Amino acid sequence: MATLNISNKILNWYYNNKRDLPWRHPKSKEQSHYYTLISEFMLQQTQVKTVIPYFKKFVYEIPNIDSLSKVDNRKLLKLWEGLGYYSRAKNLKRTAKLILKKKKSLLPDTLKDLKELPGIGDYTSRAILALEYNRKVIPLDGNIERLIKRIFYLRKINEIKKENLMLKTHLLGYSSRQRDYVQALMELGSLICKPSDPLCNNCPINNKCASFKLKDFKILKKIKSNKVKYFKVDIYCGKEKTFLIKNNKFNFLKNLLIFPMHEIKAIEYNSSKSKKFQIKISNMNMKILINKNNKIPNKKGTIINYNKIGNAIIPSFTKKIFNVALSQ
Repeated sequence: MATLNISNKILNWYYNNKRDLPWRHPKSKEQSHYYTLISEFMLQQTQVKTVIPYFKKFVYEIPNIDSLSKVDNRKLLKLWEGLGYYSRAKNLKRTAKLILKKKKSLLPDTLKDLKELPGIGDYTSRAILALEYNRKVIPLDGNIERLIKRIFYLRKINEIKKENLMLKTHLLGYSSRQRDYVQALMELGSLICKPSDPLCNNCPINNKCASFKLKDFKILKKIKSNKVKYFKVDIYCGKEKTFLIKNNKFNFLKNLLIFPMHEIKAIEYNSSKSKKFQIKISNMNMKILINKNNKIPNKKGTIINYNKIGNAIIPSFTKKIFNVALSQ
């Protein structure tokens, strides 16, 4: 299949319809690199509308690579609180230190060097090369994946494999304004080529789209099996205080404070009349049984006053469980 001649149409649409996002307004080359680094890390696993206020506060409090490399871990995690996947914040600081170690304030300009930085994989490295160095590469995020699946009507399992989608990116063509073109593709996927009810009549390239011609807009996704696991959480609450431990069970909350909890059988969960709580983390559906106890245990952990929980470095996962427990 020949390369589609669509870049100019998409760019023209983008210049007239792009969102006013805070990371799109850097005042220098160094700030542009920093804004791209922070926004790309935050946008991993997180929607744009959620990221915007976090990004604004983060770059106000930590305005550059140098301050990021020196920031106190408590402050860093507090600024990240609520975004989840806290390893991203820790990797940001480690990346800043490595960049400054090479006496630079700019990001590396090769795929190899970028991938050597903590938390930067294939997608983020390609995004940086396009956005900061105008390289003719197209990073494959969810929005661009959706565009490719619909434009080329990819409906078979082998067609939607990552490797095949990567091969298809070059059919979208490139531009001398690649940094804008990549953002335009992402924006088109986000605002027009939505997962459901796409706004095809507003799409600048609907005449090139096989799905539009066939009036079939379903998106085939790889089936992810969500694991259902059952846990009992011990909520120790006594004299306006509660007891927490450092997490060593779940990678997504590594070293952060959680309530003591252990896995149980489904039958124990289903037969109990105690308060229950459900939350989906990554590909795990966690069904949690709340066991409330009024006595603080005499063992290693952290005791926190109720009125100090808001200022403590505690993941929203823990706060949600605490709020459910108090609602009993």
